[in-house]
Amino acid sequence: MTLARSRPIRLQQKTSSSVRQLALFEVEASPVEDRVKPEIPREGLQGRPAQSKEHSRDQPPSGLLEEMLSPDNMRAALRRVKQNGGAPGIDGMSVSDLTLHLKENWPSLKYDLLSGNYVPCPVKRVEIPKPRGGTRSLGIPTVVDRLIQQALLQVLTPLFDPHFSAHSFGFRPGKRGHDAVRRAREYVRDGYAYVVDIDLEKFFDRVNHDMLMARVARRVTDKRILRLIRGFLESGVLLNGVVMVTEEGTPQGGPLSPLLSNILLDDLDKEVTRRGHKFVRYADDCNVYVRSRRAGLRVMAGLTNYLQKRLKLKVNAAKSAVDRPWKRKFLGFSILPQERRIRLAPQSLGRVKDKIRKLTSRTWSCSIKERLEILNRYLRGWMGYFALAETPSIFERLDQWIRRRLRMCLWKQWKTLKNRAHNLRILGAGPLDIREAIGTGSRRYWRVAHCPTLQKTLTNRYWEAQGLISLRRCWEAIRQAW
Repeated sequence: MTLARSRPIRLQQKTSSSVRQLALFEVEASPVEDRVKPEIPREGLQGRPAQSKEHSRDQPPSGLLEEMLSPDNMRAALRRVKQNGGAPGIDGMSVSDLTLHLKENWPSLKYDLLSGNYVPCPVKRVEIPKPRGGTRSLGIPTVVDRLIQQALLQVLTPLFDPHFSAHSFGFRPGKRGHDAVRRAREYVRDGYAYVVDIDLEKFFDRVNHDMLMARVARRVTDKRILRLIRGFLESGVLLNGVVMVTEEGTPQGGPLSPLLSNILLDDLDKEVTRRGHKFVRYADDCNVYVRSRRAGLRVMAGLTNYLQKRLKLKVNAAKSAVDRPWKRKFLGFSILPQERRIRLAPQSLGRVKDKIRKLTSRTWSCSIKERLEILNRYLRGWMGYFALAETPSIFERLDQWIRRRLRMCLWKQWKTLKNRAHNLRILGAGPLDIREAIGTGSRRYWRVAHCPTLQKTLTNRYWEAQGLISLRRCWEAIRQAW
């Protein structure tokens, strides 16, 4: 299927070689630095108006779109897109190919954006599994569209973010999920012992475009920017080779979607604040804290009615509830009932164990060194977020569990009884200890991994020498740095 309408027009004018080389050199230094005048060679504009009278009459000569296309802003956007990486969109262009593409096509691309002729490509639809079952739709824009969205995000954020609620923590400069969890802990400590946990059903797929654009237009007066945002919303989705029109929703995967979601849900923040409730919101996860269950049920009913009638959003009744904070999960964490401390949510603990089981599977044929490198990489990233938990004992137990899994893997790799006895002897085990370990049965790997002989020989010091990190020590180091 051909999608020529959605791709930026590549000009093939009869430009002089000196102009082409100069433009290429300057784009190489900065893909958006326009030092060649005219911006597009005159030969390339035959049969194409430089700018319609309607365009020049409706818009000032300099506005938000020009700010978005400024060299500094585009350079920053290009750096961010390269840093984020990601899979190619429907055109197959990778992030590594973006710079070369801009060298050849930036004048044409910039002209299309300024004249309002730019048409975003449809996003590529992929389905990713959810932790609790089911799938989540993810839209992958082309790298050129990601660049434009990132540049747009950088000029829109200063317009909208200062006016967002202080209780909103998702995808905002200087705020993160940890801040939201800490705020929730303070509410619980202050006696708000019930939480109204509101889950929006398929939020990113149900956003009403007209309602969203009306809220964007409150602060954006440049009509070209509004048309560009509308173009991204209505770009469509490529599914099984067919482009499907998107009449609602902001596909997850593009840089602009989080800001647009915050713009729409800011009305919810203002409404909850007007009612005088204590709450925190991270993207589409909203928790309101109240003192009684009766108050929680009243708040749940009121906010559900508001979301459905005013914002045209649907509350997922199966996942929303009024309950004690220690029985609900918020951003992977929960609250201990007595001490009111932050702890790992049981679901988060289950997910990390499932991942470790895969990395320490006996059926995975790889060396212990390679296994430890992959395991350490995952554990460091996991701890970078979950070190917020104030319960170090859970990390000690995880350390013990991981070492037992690794002892099980090593025991299987030793294979024969002779080889196992030889390796245990090298590690300092005596004859009776060796006989005890071997006598537990060669196939009962999990049981052997817990026997005293392997615990005395494959000690914590042994695994530390092999390079295994300790979650407890990582937790202490991260907390000390904080």
